[in-house]
Amino acid sequence: MNEVIICRNLEGDLTAALSRVNYDRLFVLTDEHTISFCWPIISDWKCMQGAQLITIGATDEHKTLETLASVWTSLQQGGATRHSLLVNLGGGMVTDLGGFAASTFKRGFPYINIPTTLLSMVDASVGGKTGINFGGLKNEIGVFSKPDSVLLDTRFLATLDHPNLLSGYAEMLKHGLISDEEQWARLMRFSLEDINYDELQQMVADSVAVKERIVTEDPTERGIRKALNLGHTVGHAFESLALAESRPVLHGYAVAWGLVCELYLSCRLTGFPKERLQQTLQFIREHYGTFLFDCKKYDTLYTLMTHDKKNQAGRINFTLLAAIGDIRINQTATKEEIVDSLDFFRDSMGG
Repeated sequence: MNEVIICRNLEGDLTAALSRVNYDRLFVLTDEHTISFCWPIISDWKCMQGAQLITIGATDEHKTLETLASVWTSLQQGGATRHSLLVNLGGGMVTDLGGFAASTFKRGFPYINIPTTLLSMVDASVGGKTGINFGGLKNEIGVFSKPDSVLLDTRFLATLDHPNLLSGYAEMLKHGLISDEEQWARLMRFSLEDINYDELQQMVADSVAVKERIVTEDPTERGIRKALNLGHTVGHAFESLALAESRPVLHGYAVAWGLVCELYLSCRLTGFPKERLQQTLQFIREHYGTFLFDCKKYDTLYTLMTHDKKNQAGRINFTLLAAIGDIRINQTATKEEIVDSLDFFRDSMGG
């Protein structure tokens, strides 16, 4: 298992993490945002001297084969070997694509993630999933490959705009739902308007611990790791539809909206309490607004769900809950039930 470090002193922690890897050349991957806002925080540190910088376009639209090839080219031109090291400084797109680049160049060399968005801290940087989008589908090509270390420091979140903070918080909410009532309730109470970053750092640590526990138990997603898919089957369909219609949405927003549909299915199919559905729905509606679509899009959304990588034998695979923390993986729903969940979403979320 890679080491996840909740930083109290980022420079010291990064220096220690680098010293554990016997590397010949050091590369740092940033995007057009993190080179301006995050790279200056660490660029002058002694441990970063001599690092070769690679910068790619920001946002998920650049999570492509072309961008991946450009990173491979930069590594090749920079003299990277099987003994080099890549530091990924950025959000989930950077850690996913950078991890895939490091895992495949010269058949793979070590990499370290320094996630700079809340989403990548609690989701993308932990668990060893790497990859790129392909053929209009998210994360279609990739490998399981764990980073050598993941360094989490909420100081980077001060550079983050509010929508991206909310995007990451949706994954924390999911972790609360699959963990226990206490963690869920704390997330529901936390002020997203007047943010206490010290408290948020501890909540990030708790959220990461949920994911680490599950990933350790099931590293290649054969069983309980599917718990992390809560909200994602419908959420990814919303995300893909929005992308196809040139109105992209942030991943966490799509997951939050997906949670509404999948908690509805949980109520209907596995006995999830209606009161908890309504409380969670109200929180999501208040903070994330809604996703607009009409019933003419139902077939498109259903087809997108059939492409989910976790499906088996042609059946759409859901992770549902019988209660907060009571996870039911490998659940299926009929097309009629899925359509009902979309109706429920539009009725209850003002869509």
